[in-house]
Amino acid sequence: MGTFAPGTDAEWSTATVGTEDAFDYWRDIICDTFVQLAARPRSAEPFGGSIRRRELTGLDMSLVDAGPQDVDRTRSLIARSGEECVLASIQLTGAGAVRQDGREARLAPGAMAFYDSTRPYTLSFDRPFRQLVIQVPKASLAGATARYATAVPLPAHGPGRLVSEFFLGLAREPATAEQGRTLVPHALGLLDFALGLAADSVPAGGRSAAVLQRVRRAVAGGAADPQLDADGVAAACGVSRRTLFRALAEDGTTFTALLRAERVRRATELLRARPDLCLPVVAARSGFPGEAQLHRAFRRELDTTPGAFRRTV
Repeated sequence: MGTFAPGTDAEWSTATVGTEDAFDYWRDIICDTFVQLAARPRSAEPFGGSIRRRELTGLDMSLVDAGPQDVDRTRSLIARSGEECVLASIQLTGAGAVRQDGREARLAPGAMAFYDSTRPYTLSFDRPFRQLVIQVPKASLAGATARYATAVPLPAHGPGRLVSEFFLGLAREPATAEQGRTLVPHALGLLDFALGLAADSVPAGGRSAAVLQRVRRAVAGGAADPQLDADGVAAACGVSRRTLFRALAEDGTTFTALLRAERVRRATELLRARPDLCLPVVAARSGFPGEAQLHRAFRRELDTTPGAFRRTV
C-alpha cells in the first residue's frame, strides 16, 4: 500500500524541516497524532519520517513511514496525559517489536499487534519501516480491558489476516463521510474479534488466575441482578466468553455454580440479618427469579431449605 486514497485528513513529513531538526519535529508529530510519547533514533544516519492520517467517526488510521527508532509510553507520560485508547499496528514493510505487560510481539510484514495507552509500552524498529496504525477509544470496544491481548502477534496468515485486510482495504479506498459512519461499527467489531484472538492465544496460568479473580469480583458485585449472565460478566471483565469459561474450568467450577453460590451466600446473609423477610423477597433481593429457584439452590449448596436455615439462626 503506497498511500491513502483521496480523502486523507492530514499529512506531516520531516522533509519540511532541516536535517538537524528532523527528529525533534518527529517527536512532535507522533505526540500530536497518537498519544504523548518519548522517542529516540536508533541510527546516526539522517532521520526521515512521514505520517498520513485519516479520521473517521470514532476511529483513526495512520500510515507511518519512518526510519529506525525506539518509542516509549512511560508512566510519567501516562500520568500527565489522559488518553485512553487501544492501538493496533499492522506491519507493512520492515520489522517492528511491541512490548507491553511483560510480553513482546515481533512483527513481520502482514502481522498485527495491539497496545494500550493506559499502561507503559515500547515500540522498536531497527531499520526503516512502514505501518498502518489504527487507534480507537477504549470505551468503544466491548473488550475494553485489553490487558491480555497486548503485545501478542497476530500473524499474516490465519484469522487475524481478515482483520488486517479489512483495514488495509479501508485505507486504500475512498469513502464519503456517510460511508465512513457505516463502516466504523464493522471495524470496531473486527477489532473486538482480533482482541479476542490475541487474548485467547496467550498461555494460561497466571493470566487465568487474574481472570478468575476479576470474574469472581464481577459476579459478587452483580449477583443480585436476575439478568446477570456470562456475556455480561465477560464484557465487564474485558475478556471473551471462551477466556472466562476456561479460567473457571481450570479452577474446577462453572459460571452457573459460581453465580448460584454467590446468590445463596447473599440469601443466607439476608436470612440472618432479617429473619422477618418473606422468602419471595429474600429470593428477589438475592437475584433469584423466584422462591422455587431459591429452594433448589439451597438444596444444592447447603442440603437444606431456606426455611430450615432460618430456623437454625
